[in-house]
Amino acid sequence: MIELKTAPYAALLLRIATGVLFLAHGLTKVFVFTIPGTVAYFESLGFPAIFAYLTIFAELGGGLALILGVATRAVSLVLLPVLLGAVWVHSSNGWMFTNQGGGWEYPLFWATAQASLILLGSGAYALKHPMISKLLGKYA
Repeated sequence: MIELKTAPYAALLLRIATGVLFLAHGLTKVFVFTIPGTVAYFESLGFPAIFAYLTIFAELGGGLALILGVATRAVSLVLLPVLLGAVWVHSSNGWMFTNQGGGWEYPLFWATAQASLILLGSGAYALKHPMISKLLGKYA
């Protein structure tokens, strides 16, 4: 049974935790691996360069939107393919993320967390803008 009084706070914690992680991963791609390095890595995997830019944008913008609670369901839905792509990229490294190159267990868990946010919504202390709510309806 779901505790309706505390569920909004559970969604808030999940939203902020994953938002911070997305920001950290996006900033790592920009400042540690560098944008050209990230592009080269994506191309080495056979992806077009645009996927690297889209991933960085999704991680930075999506992370910030999740922290603020802006269009949480829609943002989580957009981030889900990024995470499933990470599962695929890491699949040859085995299950554990501590394996060399990182396994696929961590991005799969993270994808599950985003799917949970799609179902839960923003939770407590989310920024809600009437225009976004009107545009996205129940996905806001």
